[in-house]
Amino acid sequence: MSETKAMFQGVGVAIITPFRGGAVDTDAVGRLVEHLIGRGVRSIYPCGCTGEATSLTRDERTRVIRAALEASAGKAAVIPGTGTANTDETIELSREAIGLGADAVMVITPYSCKPTPEGQIAHYRAVADAVDRPLVLYNVPSRTGVLITADTVARLAEHPRIAAIKEASGSLDHASAIRARCDITVLSGDDSLFLPHLAVGARGIVSVAGHVAPAEMVALFEAFEAGRPAEAEAIHRRLHPVFRALFLETNPGPVKHALALLGLAPAEIRLPLVAIRPETAEAVAEALDRAGLRPAAAVRGAG
Repeated sequence: MSETKAMFQGVGVAIITPFRGGAVDTDAVGRLVEHLIGRGVRSIYPCGCTGEATSLTRDERTRVIRAALEASAGKAAVIPGTGTANTDETIELSREAIGLGADAVMVITPYSCKPTPEGQIAHYRAVADAVDRPLVLYNVPSRTGVLITADTVARLAEHPRIAAIKEASGSLDHASAIRARCDITVLSGDDSLFLPHLAVGARGIVSVAGHVAPAEMVALFEAFEAGRPAEAEAIHRRLHPVFRALFLETNPGPVKHALALLGLAPAEIRLPLVAIRPETAEAVAEALDRAGLRPAAAVRGAG
């Protein structure tokens, strides 16, 4: 396996951006990254959708990426989200992230403007031509309003630096179509589809649930890789209520609440997002408890 492909294999986590008193809490970034790496997470994705990237200033992005890099200390790949709706700005942010030491960059399809396939190809190729690190396509039509088709992915995969795709369309059929057309590394972008995605050829995940169940997500991947599908499915079933609860409202509200319950990061979120509803908070806590992810002492303290 090439070094580039190995970078993406296994469990990655699209980390939140912790806020405290309205400001980015870089100490909490560092603690979270160390916690995840200590439980087997192989790649850290700061400043993506889960990281509320569109609500961060340029300086805040830099501080978050630097904190993630310092905490990872080379023990995990750091792959920041650098995509925007503006190609020139995306190139600038990508170059800045790489200048800080990022191992690769993840670029979301331009949002709001809804580019055609030809526009997507021109955009991604322009970014890939401008950087000297691998680039991860990020296909998430629920946020961008446009799908990267399998044919478009296949054309983009011809570029030597376009190495992987975070496939978050929610369609297993779409992931299968990509695999049928090219050899790009497919990463699941949906926790609930991680196991099915592995079955059709994905090599890893960029996870949200990995915040609260990193060791369990790693165990699922390792069981599948070792040819123990029943064990992988048992972990999937155990975590499925968590997968659902973390998306009852717009991500990252629920996972920030979950992290606060576990004492791993503050729950504070930045406008235009707001704190989750009480019924969602209750459902998140219940899902963590059903999966056995909250220590008994924490559950007693909450009651």
